[in-house]
Amino acid sequence: MTRPRPTFAVPSDPRAERHSPPRPTGSADPTGRRRVAVIGAGIAGLAAATALAERGVDVELFEKEQYLGGRVGAWPHQLSDGTSVTMSRGFHAFFRQYYNLRGLLTRTDPELERLTPVDDYPLIDHTGRTDTFRGLPRRPPWNALAFAVRSPTFATSDLLRLNAKAALPLATVRVPDVYHRLDHVAADELLTAINFPVAARHLAFEVFSRSFFADPGDLSAAELAVMFHLYFLGSSEGLLFDVPTGTFSGALWDPLGDHLTGLGVAVRTATPVRSVERGGARRFRVHLAEGSTDVDAVVLATDIAGLQSLVRSSPDLGAEAWRDQVAGLRTAPPFLVRRLWLDKPVAAERPAFMGTGGWDRLDNISVLERYEDQARDWARRRGGSVVELHAYAAAELGVSAADSASAVPAVAANVDKMLHAVYPETADAAVLDSVDLWRDDCPLFAPGSFAGRPTVRTPDERVVLAGDGIRIDLPVALMERAATTGMHAANLLLGSFGLRGHDLWTVPNRGRIRGLDRLGTNRWEAR
Repeated sequence: MTRPRPTFAVPSDPRAERHSPPRPTGSADPTGRRRVAVIGAGIAGLAAATALAERGVDVELFEKEQYLGGRVGAWPHQLSDGTSVTMSRGFHAFFRQYYNLRGLLTRTDPELERLTPVDDYPLIDHTGRTDTFRGLPRRPPWNALAFAVRSPTFATSDLLRLNAKAALPLATVRVPDVYHRLDHVAADELLTAINFPVAARHLAFEVFSRSFFADPGDLSAAELAVMFHLYFLGSSEGLLFDVPTGTFSGALWDPLGDHLTGLGVAVRTATPVRSVERGGARRFRVHLAEGSTDVDAVVLATDIAGLQSLVRSSPDLGAEAWRDQVAGLRTAPPFLVRRLWLDKPVAAERPAFMGTGGWDRLDNISVLERYEDQARDWARRRGGSVVELHAYAAAELGVSAADSASAVPAVAANVDKMLHAVYPETADAAVLDSVDLWRDDCPLFAPGSFAGRPTVRTPDERVVLAGDGIRIDLPVALMERAATTGMHAANLLLGSFGLRGHDLWTVPNRGRIRGLDRLGTNRWEAR
């Protein structure tokens, strides 16, 4: 099968910004090569390990799971009929403005041939109104205007009623300034003040805000503004994205793991780290379940719970204020990923991915055989479909996945019911197999949380943080924030070793509409 080739990792937007690494401040080690422990092998940890190893640093990469990729990882699973498949936590979109993530993937796939473009990702609400991203202009602000004009949830009168003054922050984003202006406000409060039509708010903004695994009332308006800037008004890379042609492990992380091994990295999966203490033959001693290793520096690239646990068990790390910042990080409410192997195919016109608004618990539907080779092979053999359903923020905020696990059967039944309503042909399909994943390990970007969020740099120049929940003052989000913080963490260590780091790329860190920037500098208040 011949597939169109996705956009290359190099920015096509002429206004994309290159960020040079910090100037080296340290001196080379005369006794031998530096050694760094990278704890966590998700996107952030893989990016950090790659950036360090490519500059000649000895790296030990530790991952508690048996697979690489973290929350974008994949693992073997056996269906009830004995078929071996690969399971993951679900659909992820590799947008063309994810420059640093895509740059990481080019280490093993120079032309990104293991990604394939998705030609559209429609959004549908409970009345059947559908938004689409196909055929929109790429250049801002025409992309956002065309989307609004074409949307069935926007009337001309709605455009005229928009509160331009309240909406100004969306068009004048600069990081970190936008957080100082908007972080104290909830996303839904901002949208109400702007007079966004209720239908448009639910169909467009709520679908996107829930990609942060939180309802708009629990999400900082600054995060919403950065997201709007990243995908609409800050970039001319377009609004469509690519997805892997194979499983996450086979297409992305196993090749990168082999690349790291070839660079001399000791990749150690199924190896949790218990604690880190000062001392030993080098600057730090990393304690494992069995044994320990001595290193010159440490990258902490775990999820939030893992970071908090590691800091609690490592009293030598950081100052009290920093430890309080780490302890204060919060996770979003639990969510469900439900994958179904059906004995009948969904209709041929169904897209690879569809976002839903107002369909009770259901947030999106993926039809895996539309893009993933393994699912396509299974669907051909069995004459069915592999469908994945997501329900974000499916339990109360502050309730852990363990405490709310009893809700899974009811949530699963609800999203199945909604699937049958959106795709009626699935109502008569038998479920040959199913997997439910109930998790609560994604960061929460709540109103007012930005000031207390820990940064990549810590009180010790040889300890750095990385991950999508870590603050970095650049216009990035989600997987791209993970990759960018990982690269930046490596750059800080490289600079302290007297070595040059790597350039980072982002969409422009400023508004693209001439003349508006200087109008949007004040703290936003409800008007």
